[in-house]
Amino acid sequence: MPRGRSTFTKRQKEQARQQKQRDKNEKKTQRKQESPEGGAVVELDEMQEMRELAEAQAALFRIGGDEEPNSLELLSKNSKEVE
Repeated sequence: MPRGRSTFTKRQKEQARQQKQRDKNEKKTQRKQESPEGGAVVELDEMQEMRELAEAQAALFRIGGDEEPNSLELLSKNSKEVE
């Protein structure tokens, strides 16, 4: 007995659904591998780099004596006290 068109379309829909599910699971595992540990480390490195650049820029524009603490020194002292 020959199969009808509806059987063919049902089979194609099911295959497309399964493929979408596989793709979704693959993307999900990629996100899990990339974001948790990698994201936090990158953010810390970027923050440290930004602090260093800001401090270098502040050194270029410093006016006054060395006895005046700059804002970065005050912030780092406050953050150490909190920890």
